[in-house]
Amino acid sequence: MALALSAPLLILLALVSMASRRGNQRLEAVPALLIGTGLLVSSGVSRARRRRTLLEALQEATPAQAPGSDRTNGVGG
Repeated sequence: MALALSAPLLILLALVSMASRRGNQRLEAVPALLIGTGLLVSSGVSRARRRRTLLEALQEATPAQAPGSDRTNGVGG
């Protein structure tokens, strides 16, 4: 759980740091902001990829029901 919160907290820290500084000192917070954003994007992309792989595996494992079959929820005769 700590890793799940680290990227948003890093972004929050960078934004607070940018708000509290003046002039060129604001640039010091940009790397933290970019890293936090990159971690969030990377996490989202990998999560979507895992979900897509899981969905494809579930669709392959589930046999397709024959058209016109009157069986509902695997019950029937």
